[in-house]
Amino acid sequence: MVGLDDLRKVLLSERETGKLTQIPHDLFDKAHAAIGSLLEKVYAIEDPLSDEARTFIDETDSIRKTVCDLFAIRTRKILSLAEGYGQGHYVDREEIRKMIPTEREMFERVTAAIAECEGVLVQNTPQARLPVQEVATAPEPVEPAAAGWILPHKPATPTTPPYTLVRVLTDMDAFMGVDGKTYVLEKGDIVMLPERNAEVLVERNIALTLNKSTIP
Repeated sequence: MVGLDDLRKVLLSERETGKLTQIPHDLFDKAHAAIGSLLEKVYAIEDPLSDEARTFIDETDSIRKTVCDLFAIRTRKILSLAEGYGQGHYVDREEIRKMIPTEREMFERVTAAIAECEGVLVQNTPQARLPVQEVATAPEPVEPAAAGWILPHKPATPTTPPYTLVRVLTDMDAFMGVDGKTYVLEKGDIVMLPERNAEVLVERNIALTLNKSTIP
């Protein structure tokens, strides 16, 4: 696994140069392993609102954000390289060697697409229709939440974990549910929460269990 400090050092190095830096080929895998380990610790804590749980949740969110930032920066650099390479410009081979396997695959795909498109639009070569991936069925649109409401979170598997409908009675800090989602709730919100998390909030008079018939 890799720690948050290690990831931040890599991100800082990536930000300080306009070229790709050398990173371990399994850096992202190790980051996800670290997230998984932290989530296991969160789930093992009886009180999801405790300071200990909050520490693990904050670290999890920080690792995720750092991974996203690192991916975004490296991707911008790779796309810039692909644009130049696809148009026949010189590209430093050392930068290509610094791409991890998944990035190299992205680079090659983008380069090929740019070159083919340039051939059709600029060189007027016979157009070879690019393969079009089938678009997956779009998810049902989510309606904007009304004032004082947060739309229910749908669990990936309806029966695991069980969910409970609650009304939030007071503003509270963000917390991570046993379903792996981070909840940011305010007084008056009506939301589906994992049963275990809902029980803790109800016991603390932070939330009130609702039946659908009691919703105004």
